[in-house]
Amino acid sequence: MSDVLNQLEEINAAAKQNPNHFIRRAETRYDELLNRTVARVCGGGAQIVLLAGPSASGKTTTARKISQKLAASGHTAYSVSLDDFYKNRDEIAMGEDGKPDYETITALELELLSQVMNDLADHGRGSLPRYDFEAGVRHDDVSEIRLKPGDIVIFEGLHALNPIVSERLPQYAALKLYVSVSTRIYRGDGAVQMTKRDLRLVRRMIRDYRCRDSSVEHTFSLWGTVLKGEGQYLLPYKFNADLIIDSIHNYEPCVLRHEALRLLNAVPESSEWFSEAARLRKALEPFKSLPPTMVPPDSLLREFLG
Repeated sequence: MSDVLNQLEEINAAAKQNPNHFIRRAETRYDELLNRTVARVCGGGAQIVLLAGPSASGKTTTARKISQKLAASGHTAYSVSLDDFYKNRDEIAMGEDGKPDYETITALELELLSQVMNDLADHGRGSLPRYDFEAGVRHDDVSEIRLKPGDIVIFEGLHALNPIVSERLPQYAALKLYVSVSTRIYRGDGAVQMTKRDLRLVRRMIRDYRCRDSSVEHTFSLWGTVLKGEGQYLLPYKFNADLIIDSIHNYEPCVLRHEALRLLNAVPESSEWFSEAARLRKALEPFKSLPPTMVPPDSLLREFLG
């Protein structure tokens, strides 16, 4: 498997000398991780894959690519979001901000989730709900999955590795995956240039702006709550995973740099988030810039760049 370049000077040298090879190497490393994952799924007889990861880890793309690789191996794969199992908004407990707390596992209709997963594992069929976020209402029995031998269902969401979700499943029936940026970027002197959280924050900042019409300041305002939820509901169960997938693409600071700096430079000095924007600018500025057009159309980074 290709090594991960995780030093600023090495990344800049690779981006300058042969950027196409640098990008291919990063994409190949991630692809090889997914190939190993699919081999484990196919070889272990699991019917259900439980996939979790923090914000901007690339869960959606990872689930999609695993599904595609399973299909290429002759296995039909279905992807199910745990978000569709939320309780109706008026049934969810309020958080400290006075709004429904969608981060806590008790916001999910756990009995329904357990029923659906066990129906799939035991009987090969299950009825799925769909959550209407605009109305805050869950609609049950919207669609049905009927599994043939070898078919796989991927349940993806923040709480997928929580034992409360998996404890009622037969152990043989599920494979647990954790997806995140698991590599820091260092400087030559050993100091950290960008943390794992920094890389995810830059991804989310660009995606929020491009895909959700959200300002950088709004992303910053949410980030603390997001990290708190991850620390409480995800990270304690990280090592329940059978496999951990590191979703870093070490050329990403180079291709995200221009867009990220443009957004960060727009944060005014009067903003409460100015110092955080300045810190991220300082972290990104030393990277050699590469045009986002060099990112392959099927890359995980397209989840954030569009």
